Amino acid sequence: MNKDLTTGKPETVLWQFCLPLFGSIIFQQLYNIADSLVAGKFVGENALAAVGNSYEITLIFIAFAFGCNIGCSVVVSTFFGAKRMNEVKTAVSTALIASGVLCLVLMLIGTLFCGNLLELIRTPQEVFADSKLYLDIYVWGLPFVFYYNISTGIFSAMGDSRTPFLFLAASSTANIAMDIWFVAGFHMGVAGVAWATFICQGISCFLALFFVMRRLRSIETSGRSALFSWSICAKIAKVAIPSILQQSFISVGNIVIQGVINGFGPGVMAGYSAAIKLNNLVISAFTTLANGISNYAAQNLGAGKLSRIPEGFRAGIKMVWLLSLPLAVLYIFCGRLLLLFFMSDPSAEAMHAGIMLLRIVAPFYFVISAKLVADGILRGTSMMVSFMIATFTDLILRVVLAIVLSGTSLGATGIWCAWPIGWTTATCMSIWFYIHGPWNRQPGQPQTRP
Repeated sequence: MNKDLTTGKPETVLWQFCLPLFGSIIFQQLYNIADSLVAGKFVGENALAAVGNSYEITLIFIAFAFGCNIGCSVVVSTFFGAKRMNEVKTAVSTALIASGVLCLVLMLIGTLFCGNLLELIRTPQEVFADSKLYLDIYVWGLPFVFYYNISTGIFSAMGDSRTPFLFLAASSTANIAMDIWFVAGFHMGVAGVAWATFICQGISCFLALFFVMRRLRSIETSGRSALFSWSICAKIAKVAIPSILQQSFISVGNIVIQGVINGFGPGVMAGYSAAIKLNNLVISAFTTLANGISNYAAQNLGAGKLSRIPEGFRAGIKMVWLLSLPLAVLYIFCGRLLLLFFMSDPSAEAMHAGIMLLRIVAPFYFVISAKLVADGILRGTSMMVSFMIATFTDLILRVVLAIVLSGTSLGATGIWCAWPIGWTTATCMSIWFYIHGPWNRQPGQPQTRP
């Protein structure tokens, strides 16, 4: 059901909108970690390292899909908040067409150059073949990734967070079952993991698109909406391109960091692969909630209700900090048990690397979550320059410090120390940009739209 986020008490509205997102977070992460979990448990440490190694490259493709999701979602939210339903439909079709073209280009690049990327990050020979096989299959499923992300972004833009949750619950459960079936039952190894993801993403994509189109047909408009608009495409690109650049540069930075990690051998690679999945579970949870806040900010921007944005920010901080506390405690004190979900017989080196990463980054979840909430406001109100400055500062610091500190006596532990420094610096910047936004002007000052 479509929901107007511009009326009602902001905190109540956000909690009702974001509650299904909490469920979506769980199933989204089950989807993401299933491949590593099954590979590590049923194939071995090298398979876990191969999937984790490939995952850093798949994040580049996901960055483009995520950028298209955000660009479409923010623009549709703004039109929906302003009750301009013809433009809502045109924005959706424009996003689908433009994203399809971009997806084809990425599939061509992925098919031709994934092997070169694996060589660039110094992938060990013992995991190279499996890494390449996983990526080859993944690239052919990119249209499913793109259109599924855009579909869920459209639902969220119209205030519906329940429908994407139902899709994720079904597809994630099916993905885990198929992973185990293909790997443990058919003994397909890493290929089985990749094909299970391919099939489940395909089914989810077709279902999501079907229900999006049905939802749009139920919206009454005056006259026929245009199929494509260059002006709306430019609006989408204004948000999508910085988001793509942000995610892409983060992915490139992660690939550089992965290259540094690979120099320490398969043991550290496996430990990092398991621990980073757990860390990404938390970061993705915060990011998902921040995306909901972006939709809230965009709808209120479209409705000209900027005074509601600070209340949404405060409600967002409460949500992410309530989530941060139990997760930080869990990772700090139970990291070893959690890592064993991914590794059936881990080496001491792999276990040490994973535990150290979790213990170093977990206390800083309160910091990075605040940044992502502020980023959600900045992105939802199209303040993309401020958003990018803070994000790139985090990335550059983490990459440079990972390279420098890994060469000291700290070794691989020095890489993990780069995360808190980058997060803290970037959070201070994002909060500063938010505080100086037009919604925080003193009474009596004009509140123009950003």
